[in-house]
Amino acid sequence: MKQRDLIKRLENAGFVFGRHGNNHDVYVRGIEKEEVPRHKEIDERLAKAIIRKRNL
Repeated sequence: MKQRDLIKRLENAGFVFGRHGNNHDVYVRGIEKEEVPRHKEIDERLAKAIIRKRNL
């Protein structure tokens, strides 16, 4: 999955950009945080796990 597609899904669910990490960008929604790898293509298993975890 492309990084921008995953970020778009997170933002539509109410997550906002929090900060840059070393290798990840951190998106937050209240007290929840999700780290998104800074790669153009994100591994399908990881993307599906994030989507399933956040009910996107």
